[in-house]
Amino acid sequence: MAIVTVTPEEFTLVFFDRARIVEVATETADRAGLPADFAVHIGVDESSPLGRSDLVALIPPGSGDGGSVELRIEGGAFENAKRPRHLSDDAVSSSLGRLFFRVKDRISPGFADVPPDDDLDLRRQTAWDAYAVGRAARAGLVTQKARRLYHFRNRHGFSDVADRAFEALWNADDLTWADIDAICATTQATATTAEL
Repeated sequence: MAIVTVTPEEFTLVFFDRARIVEVATETADRAGLPADFAVHIGVDESSPLGRSDLVALIPPGSGDGGSVELRIEGGAFENAKRPRHLSDDAVSSSLGRLFFRVKDRISPGFADVPPDDDLDLRRQTAWDAYAVGRAARAGLVTQKARRLYHFRNRHGFSDVADRAFEALWNADDLTWADIDAICATTQATATTAEL
């Protein structure tokens, strides 16, 4: 079981329960297949109603250390859309599921050459997200396939080629970064300049 910590200790601007976030995050990390002694720190910015989530730091397992990851999450990512400022288990699981599958990729040999998140263009980000969220769906986590497909089409083109690429990513289980890059090259070759 992953070791999850959350800050702040107490929320004052939103009605979030730190212990509940830890519980949902731990279950989500297990479903994503993160190593049992992997340390996950989640820093929640409760002052932001936006939904951005970022990987701040990652130390892969090795040399007797279980490894660790630090995530920064804007409060809106964990918020219940129907009850502003209140926590949603589904939102926590959905937001973290995508990130945890990407972390799992980053600590695997097949993703040794993946660039830092800040260096990824939007086409590769949406392709990797499709791959991550597709696995999250098969792990029983809440996902929004139609939303992910729409984002993918916006970056890869509204075409049969792009739709087939999305389905290949969504349904895959053992891709490498080179595989994702090759799929992006395929959609780029068929997309028009206006779609990119």
